[in-house]
Order: sequence, then C-alpha cells, then structure tokens
Amino acid sequence: MCYGGEMTSRAVLQWTMETGIEWHYIAPGKPTQNAFIESFNSKLRDECLNECLFGSLVDAIKKIEAWRIDYNTARPHSSINNQTPAAFAAASVLAMQRGETLRYPRGFAPRPVATTTQTGSNKEQTLPSTG
Repeated sequence: MCYGGEMTSRAVLQWTMETGIEWHYIAPGKPTQNAFIESFNSKLRDECLNECLFGSLVDAIKKIEAWRIDYNTARPHSSINNQTPAAFAAASVLAMQRGETLRYPRGFAPRPVATTTQTGSNKEQTLPSTG
C-alpha cells in the first residue's frame, strides 16, 4: 500500500506519461535548481496558508485566489525593480511592441531550471575492453 509522497509521485508520473509532458528531476544536492518555486512556496505558506483558516474547499479557493491576485497585482517585487508582476508584464509587452529588446532588470535572465532537450542517456553503457 502506498502513502504520502510515494502515492503522489506515482500519480504525477502516470499523469506525465498520459499527457506526454517530460519529467525533470532536481539533481541530488542541488536545491538551487528549484530556488524560484521554493521561494514562492515559502511566501504562499507564510503569508496565506499559515494565516488563514479554511472552512471548506470553496472557502480555501476564494482566499487563495484573493492572495494570488494581491501577490500579482498589488505587491511590488524586489526582483523586478519593485514593480508588481502585472506592471512588469505590461511594460514588457509595450517594449516588445515597440521592438525594444526585452531585458531582465538585473541585465540577464535567470537560467532555466530544466532544459527542453535531453542531454544524456539512461541507456546502460559498457566500457571498451583494452586488451
């Protein structure tokens, strides 16, 4: 019988197979490969989930959605020059429409966590014999 994380992992892997979406693991000992989502998850937990009592699933959906709207439209983020994500996105669209180069505020875009192409093989390899 499966419980907790093992059950979730199996369900996620089944879903990726059914949808054809590639699954990428975080390399052992490399938690920074997941830093952006870890930061967001921490904020969501500290500012919403730990602060609210949910009376029902509908109540949880309403409160989390209100937090999401505030997070994306009212709250400035230091990582995008203290703009709201909505203002940053609007300015980015305008810049693209004017043909300007879209630049990350710090001068470079963060590297993607997972690549879209396979860089290695899971096939077993044997070493050539030397003699």
